[in-house]
This record gives sequence, C-alpha cells and structure tokens, in this order.
Amino acid sequence: MAKCNVCFRGCEIPEGGRGFCGARGVSEGRVVPLNYGKITSLALDPIEKKPLKRFHPGSYILSAGSYGCNLRCPFCQNHEISWSDEAFEFEKTAEYLSPEELADIALKNKIRGNIGVAYTYNEPLVGFEYILDTAKLVRKMGMVNVLVTNGCAGPEVLDELLPYIDAMNIDLKGFTQKYYSKILGGSLDMVKKFIEKAVTGCHVELTTLVVTGENDSKEEMREISSYIAGLRGMDGVETGPDIPLHITRFFPRFHMTDRPATDVKRLYELADVAREKLRFVYLGNV
Repeated sequence: MAKCNVCFRGCEIPEGGRGFCGARGVSEGRVVPLNYGKITSLALDPIEKKPLKRFHPGSYILSAGSYGCNLRCPFCQNHEISWSDEAFEFEKTAEYLSPEELADIALKNKIRGNIGVAYTYNEPLVGFEYILDTAKLVRKMGMVNVLVTNGCAGPEVLDELLPYIDAMNIDLKGFTQKYYSKILGGSLDMVKKFIEKAVTGCHVELTTLVVTGENDSKEEMREISSYIAGLRGMDGVETGPDIPLHITRFFPRFHMTDRPATDVKRLYELADVAREKLRFVYLGNV
C-alpha cells in the first residue's frame, strides 16, 4: 500500500491497484503513472480552442491527451478517456509515445504554425511525470508548453511543472464547495490554491462552465469575478483584472441530461456581471 499525493484525495493504493483517477497505480511499493506516454488523442488545434485568447493568438498547438481524471463531472465531454468504464482500457490499447517522440512531432509541425505542446483532453495532472519529461524537451527546442487542467493538484506537483509551463487554462467550475463536492467530486479550496500559485509563474486564463440550475446565478458570478480580480502575480503585482475569464455554455450530455442547455441570454447577463471587475471576458459554446 502506498499513498498518492497528487490531489486532495490522497489515495491509499494497494500493490497492483489503481487510484480513484484510474491513471495512478503502485508498483514495487511506489506510486507510478500508469498512463505514462499512453496517448489517446493527438491533434493540431488553434490555440483559441484550449481556450486561450490572449496567448499567441492565431497560432496552432499540438494537443495531446492520455486517460484518467480525478473529478467526476457528470457532463464531461471527454468521458470516453476521462472516467467512463471504457477509459481505463486505454492502459492496454493506447499508443505509446515517448517524451522524445512527442516533442519531435511538435517540432516537425512547426512548419504548419505549431508553437508547442498542449497537455489536455483528459486531466493531464494525473500523469504529471510525463508532462514534466516532455515539457523539458519542448522548452529546449524553443517551443512552448500549455496546460489545460481542472486545477485539482497539490503545490508539490505545481512546483515541479511551473518552471516549464508557459500558459494554462484552468477550470474554475463554480464558487461553492457544495457544487464542487456534490456535483463534481472535487475540492474548491485546492483549485483556488492552484490558481493562486499558477498566476505567479505563467500566463493564466480561467474557464467557468455555466450549468443550468447549478452555478448560473449573478451572485455566484460576482463572487467568481471578484476573486479573480483580487489575484496577484509575481512580486505582488496586481494581475487579477487582466486575467481572461471564459464563460461557457453547458449542453446536456453523458450523465447530466436532466436539464436544458444554458440560456444564451443568461450567459450574456453573466458576462456583463463579470466585466464589472474583469477586462477580458469571453463567451464560449454560443
């Protein structure tokens, strides 16, 4: 039995077993990433799809995903590789790409406008060791590293990765612990601490998916935008009002089909609320 310290769960994993995320196991008494190099998704995407609006706009980035996730969002659009029954079959079937191979693919696509690698699609931090090894190589090639994450990871993980990450999009899925624990199976406190540290080391944009009947009140959006506006960057410089916020539309899918898509008019109203505190507010999925 060994304890995993990646996120708030602190899974105690038996030899040969796997943690809650499905991507971390124990071998010879040590916690190891079972999904190391197991690539389930690979595409050259516009940087705006991450979404990143204010980081190298107009460029492309090689986007790579594996399998596993430490949350249980019932509306997950990538559930096939994140936490559905079939997701963990990828341990046996996914193509293996070494860090050197992935970095080399990124470099070869530079001619097509690629600027680096984005670690995305599933929750990348459940296999942070692979990201770290790849990001070091990508940085040596003069290219950038982008992390698209739910932010549910401890400071030790971020300490290792942050020197090699150039930009992040972090989900701030709501602003109540009740929503995080009851609906998502997560920890708002861990996400906030992750965000507060991330903004001191790289470009950060945040995303809030507005779910009908859950986190769609003006009061909650006012709390979210006020929190973002108060964030501080390196050397205590006030960066909060300049941190972009993406407010995105929910569509019923996977295990959450009991409610309609977010009302578009409501999204515009929430964007106006956020703009009371923030300079850069973008709407997604509309």
